[in-house]
Amino acid sequence: MTAIDDALTTATDTKAALISRDAVSEAGRLFTEVFGDAKALVVADENTWAVTGHAVVDSLAAAGVVVLEPYVFAGKPTLYADYSNVVVLRDHAVATDAVILVVGSGTLNDIAKLASGELGRPYGVVATAASMDGYAAFGASITRDGFKITRTCPAPALVLAPLDVLATAPGRLTASGYGDLIEKVSAGADWVVADALGIEPIDAEVWNLVQPSLRRALADPGGCAAGHLGAVRALAEGLLLSGLAMQAHQSSRPASGAGHNFSHQWEMEGHGLDWEPPLTHGIKVGLGTIASCALYEVVLDLDISGVDPEARAAAWLTPEQDEARVTALQPQPAIREPAIAQSRLKYVPAEQAADRVRAIKAAWPAIIGRIRPLLLPPAEVARRLHTVGAAYHPAQVGISQDRLRRTYFQAQTIRSRYTMVDALYELGLLDRSVDALFAPGGYWSDWPVD
Repeated sequence: MTAIDDALTTATDTKAALISRDAVSEAGRLFTEVFGDAKALVVADENTWAVTGHAVVDSLAAAGVVVLEPYVFAGKPTLYADYSNVVVLRDHAVATDAVILVVGSGTLNDIAKLASGELGRPYGVVATAASMDGYAAFGASITRDGFKITRTCPAPALVLAPLDVLATAPGRLTASGYGDLIEKVSAGADWVVADALGIEPIDAEVWNLVQPSLRRALADPGGCAAGHLGAVRALAEGLLLSGLAMQAHQSSRPASGAGHNFSHQWEMEGHGLDWEPPLTHGIKVGLGTIASCALYEVVLDLDISGVDPEARAAAWLTPEQDEARVTALQPQPAIREPAIAQSRLKYVPAEQAADRVRAIKAAWPAIIGRIRPLLLPPAEVARRLHTVGAAYHPAQVGISQDRLRRTYFQAQTIRSRYTMVDALYELGLLDRSVDALFAPGGYWSDWPVD
């Protein structure tokens, strides 16, 4: 039994998944195996349709599947994972009784996933790039009214990943997938922090879907860049396992930590979305991983023995003051109001503050011992991202030094998920730790000149 087969035993929605060179030719057989005699509505954009759309339709037809007229999104302007596009596809599909089989990667998959979820129908996906871990994940990362969150909807019942297609995908998409996957390094450490404090216990079965094979999946960034089938297969398996872990956990916690929050912040601000091609999620996540690992590098040498729980409690912000803090950090109304709501969910009342600080101090030695073997140095993360062809410094994507520094604090506000950033904030050491990154000799002290 492969790792994918083993993971499928814990999946709530996905019934079949195949990573192989001939996965497209198996589309018809597996579609009937999973969906019975349902009709198929193949969905693609102009690019993915040209790559393998016809072959998918041919495989379905050869297996006796009734295939409706394919729905192909126009290639220009660039398709975004915006709720308006979900409505377009949902309203097209509602007049049929067909199962959507989407041919594409991140944006198309999320649009089809949420449209199918709102219709109450299962769906399937033929991956066209090893570009993200959301293929098999529950939920869709969709922007609505300017705020990007994961919308609840089932994962695909069928996932096909044709290696020949993945290996020849545009390099920026493979680099994006690598950037998405490498954040599991710091995300795992963030989950350890939440687990050690009893905030969100680690599910061992789910943890073991991602973390034990992570180093192997990330081992050959150069091979991924060159389209070597072995390296691309390892990357694709890592991404698919990550998605299945999120599906089993019904949460993105196994695959998303503070590093993802950097990307979400920049995406909600619209950074790079109007580029051609747009700046991908995984490229920004990779940079967020460097930022997160740089902070962890400070944390590993941090002495917290002098933190006084009672003094921290005395200085604790009231709910109104905390809301003012979030408001100051998030000037854009579309981001501010949801960020206030998310921050409220993890706000610790002042009367519990001293106990929380004592708990962090008591757990600190164990936390450091557990996270140290999980982490990679930020310079190593940057090296691997450079090798795979991704951005490896924020300046490469137009993020200034001041903006990056501000993002460390903004990113803490946009999700209720507890990470090391929250622990540092509660200890009163977040400012000092971030300052160390930008001070002379700190990781971000040298900045390219424009």
